Amino acid sequence: MIVLVDPNDSRAVRNKDNVLALYDLMINQKKSEETAARFVSPGYIQHNPLIADGSEALRKYFDQVTRERANARVVVHRIIAVGDYVWAHVNFLNLFNDNPDDTGVAGVDIYRMDADGKAIEHWDTLQLVGDSKNAAPWVGPNIPRANPNSMF
Repeated sequence: MIVLVDPNDSRAVRNKDNVLALYDLMINQKKSEETAARFVSPGYIQHNPLIADGSEALRKYFDQVTRERANARVVVHRIIAVGDYVWAHVNFLNLFNDNPDDTGVAGVDIYRMDADGKAIEHWDTLQLVGDSKNAAPWVGPNIPRANPNSMF
């Protein structure tokens, strides 16, 4: 994992650590109730149209996903923190299926953190991770890769 954070910016270091813990507890360890209480503000503003505002809505969403999909997990590849903002480049695996061969969804999450280090606002952009024969699964089937570069 690539980490970019000024070690002298204690708020940014704390916020980065909190986002990493949020991912691990919420998705990998499947502890959505504990995670939402600890790392998400009740007034959480969500910009992903699949999830309602509020920490309780986020908890319910990931509680259902991780209950229905035993293989759900997230891998953080890059994380950047500056002040109250944290950006993470991640691979969400098995969020939409429980196929052991799932290549996942690449995501860039942007969090705004409050003074207590809790997530208060979230934006994301998501893209299915293809393979060598189907580089753009949502755009069209069987489009080969135009380059050898991975998503991560």
